[in-house]
Amino acid sequence: MTSVRKETLPNGLTVITESMPSVRSVSMGIWLRAGSRDEREPENGITHFLEHMVFKGTKNRTAEEIARAADSIGGHLDAFTAKECTSFSIKVLDEHLPRAFDILSDLVKNPLFQPEHITRERKVIREEIKMVEDQPDDLVHEIFTQTYWRGHALGRPILGTRQTVGRFDRRRLTDYFHRHYTPANMLIAAAGHLEHARIVDLVSKEFGAAPAGGPRKESSAPVANPHIKLRHKKDLEQVHICMGAPSYPQTHERRYACYILNTVLGGGMSSRLFQNIREKRGLAYAVFSNLSTFRDAGCLSVYAGTATSSARQVVQLIVEELRRMKETRLDTRELQHAKDYLKGSLLLSLESTMARMGNQARQEMYFGRSISLDEIAAGIDAVTADDVLAVARDLLATERIALTILGPLDGVKVTRADLAC
Repeated sequence: MTSVRKETLPNGLTVITESMPSVRSVSMGIWLRAGSRDEREPENGITHFLEHMVFKGTKNRTAEEIARAADSIGGHLDAFTAKECTSFSIKVLDEHLPRAFDILSDLVKNPLFQPEHITRERKVIREEIKMVEDQPDDLVHEIFTQTYWRGHALGRPILGTRQTVGRFDRRRLTDYFHRHYTPANMLIAAAGHLEHARIVDLVSKEFGAAPAGGPRKESSAPVANPHIKLRHKKDLEQVHICMGAPSYPQTHERRYACYILNTVLGGGMSSRLFQNIREKRGLAYAVFSNLSTFRDAGCLSVYAGTATSSARQVVQLIVEELRRMKETRLDTRELQHAKDYLKGSLLLSLESTMARMGNQARQEMYFGRSISLDEIAAGIDAVTADDVLAVARDLLATERIALTILGPLDGVKVTRADLAC
């Protein structure tokens, strides 16, 4: 019998629970199927801005009272904004769950958006934007993303820009809030020491009478822009390299083979990129690959930070590894190692109630159902060396490779011919 249960209220709000009898904590989250890609262009950054604003005061609590209410039950209150969702969560001992959910639901039902708080938060978020600009490893990924998904909301920064953030006022926030913070656009997930029926009762009490709200509008799929962009920034000690190629959407049937490819390429200390660029040659401290997957698109990217004098060599070495993924079938040992790494990482990442809660929420948003660890493990185990080779040949085409380099360039030049893989 599964420990995961799902129920949908008449107004469209979905409730998912996962029972973990061996723990004492419960993590509960209110998830919105709205992220930065759902913003209109003048609204860029408003999802994140609103995530901040709900903590500044509600009809029932001031900002200080929100913090004190969570602290008084030993609760950990958190929130984040992503490209395709927004999450508000709290983790508490099981005995404090009703009070915890009262705090959480108050945040997303009753924010005040007071003008003086909006003015103050504009300053805070502008400082957050500056913080990203001061961290070159973050900045190069931001520049890459904006250029790669050029002209599409998926490419815009989650934080927005100083210009868009400066234009947010109470009317804009209220309009966005009423469009997206609706039961039909919401799901509530909980994991830990809980009873499903009790969770449903709590949710029904707070949200059952709320009107469903209008249907959400799906944005169009982005088109990748295989660019070469070099940005000179002289006050850095390193050149920061971000290279990428199109990948598959979150639910694609080849996703497990793509996970294996990413793991072999740059997913850990034994990965090809780490061993070749850091361990054998000492050209970088940080070098890794990453998969970013969305409902209708994806990107496989590689990052490395190195000296200006080594930049072209590091680009060349990354391209060589991409070419090797396309030309040579993985041997049995490397394939099995990648599978074991993936399964181990997954199990270790899901040991907490907060991680389990988030996992169930994401599965519901993308797949519409709960996927067991056994099913995921079986999907990973079913991948063959031929599957990985086919994915590499499908995705890693010279004309589809994109490259962003940030730092003290001092004559560094890269052409499309240098990216031939």
